[in-house]
Amino acid sequence: MCEIYVKADPILYESRARSLRIHGFVTKIRLENLFWDILAEIAANDGYTTNSLIAKLYDELLEYRGEIDNFASFLRVSCLRYLSLKKGSGERPALSVVSAGVA
Repeated sequence: MCEIYVKADPILYESRARSLRIHGFVTKIRLENLFWDILAEIAANDGYTTNSLIAKLYDELLEYRGEIDNFASFLRVSCLRYLSLKKGSGERPALSVVSAGVA
């Protein structure tokens, strides 16, 4: 069973930092390549760029929670929730479904 995980391509778990602008401020987010790939898939499916998707998620999280403690972890969890919803429904969930499930 562990072979499934152990034999993963190391490039997938290599982390990469990206700079992006949110409300005029430049920030860096460091995620593993696999999470960047999933975010790119979510963004493309909903007509966003990866950066605009991240800015949208940031805005919605800030509006919903009032503060953001660990945004990189939030993005990782969002990716996992997306994959979970995708697997459970057998089709690609819309961003509105993923966002509405934030709790």
